[in-house]
Amino acid sequence: MRFYQADPRLENYWRGVILFGKNVASYKFALAHALYDLKQQDNDLITLEALAVPFVRHLCAHLRHAPKQITSKSSEFLEACRQFNAGEINEELLIAITVKRGFANVIDAFHNVNYAEIDKRFFLDERRSHKGIRLTDNFYQLTENEHFASLVEETDARWRLVEEAWAMNVSRNLIAVDYDDNDKMLFSRQSGRRVTITSCRSSLNGYQKGLCFYCFRPIGVAGGEENLADVDHFLPLMLSEQIGNLNGVWNLVLACQTCNRGAQGKFARIPAITLLQRLHDRNEYFINSHLPLRETLIRQTGNTPQLRHSFLQKNWSTAKFALLHEWQPASQGGSLF
Repeated sequence: MRFYQADPRLENYWRGVILFGKNVASYKFALAHALYDLKQQDNDLITLEALAVPFVRHLCAHLRHAPKQITSKSSEFLEACRQFNAGEINEELLIAITVKRGFANVIDAFHNVNYAEIDKRFFLDERRSHKGIRLTDNFYQLTENEHFASLVEETDARWRLVEEAWAMNVSRNLIAVDYDDNDKMLFSRQSGRRVTITSCRSSLNGYQKGLCFYCFRPIGVAGGEENLADVDHFLPLMLSEQIGNLNGVWNLVLACQTCNRGAQGKFARIPAITLLQRLHDRNEYFINSHLPLRETLIRQTGNTPQLRHSFLQKNWSTAKFALLHEWQPASQGGSLF
């Protein structure tokens, strides 16, 4: 798919798995987190027993705040996780059940995106020959990448977004994902109650491939990073009276601090029309992702690519008429969106 073909770095193949792989259960996210935890250098073989420990620990932790972790009505494996959380079974039994039932589909399906396997494998399935999986050089290179900390944050953000969609029962109802500029978090509303979902930075970063939307400088999303991204409104928030829903995901991008608030930064100017196409492309990545920002964006911006492009063009023209001045920074890297 174009997402990683346009920029075939390992981290973008990994992001393809996390962002675009089909979700019928949260096991893929738990497996990704287990692999993050088990990035051992001395032995690339991970037995199912060793893999089961962090895998089920992450699932049990998420079950405590999000009871729905699968789209089917029931799961014997998840029921065992719930029993462990309730103190009804011990860890030894839970690990045994995880080895037997927890990996039935997720290992086979992990590398599948859009009904085909990606070109880069991060582990090999050796359950029959060695009762485990074997990490590849691709995975070790991934862990040494400057974006690795961001990948961990992105995976958890994606997991929380999917949980929230399932918690609302039907994904098409997840249309009120909004942004709070004070705490930089995405939230939704259920029965009039605000529910904080996850970090806005972590949710957006993967779709921008860890780069500033405007100039393509590398950015980070983990707290304390020197290049910590700013969340920016592509069309300035001061136009809220003329343009609706500017806090919607469709209008939020991650920018480096230089572009957002440096001496030659964007501030209240309108990004150049060439950058509008980039916003459309970024939003289409959302649309081609499964749950749940896809449904949010379709409801906010249109049912077809043509309607969504017209939506952006109309709002950009309104903004240009109101604020007049365009802005575009010098590129600090190649256009890899």
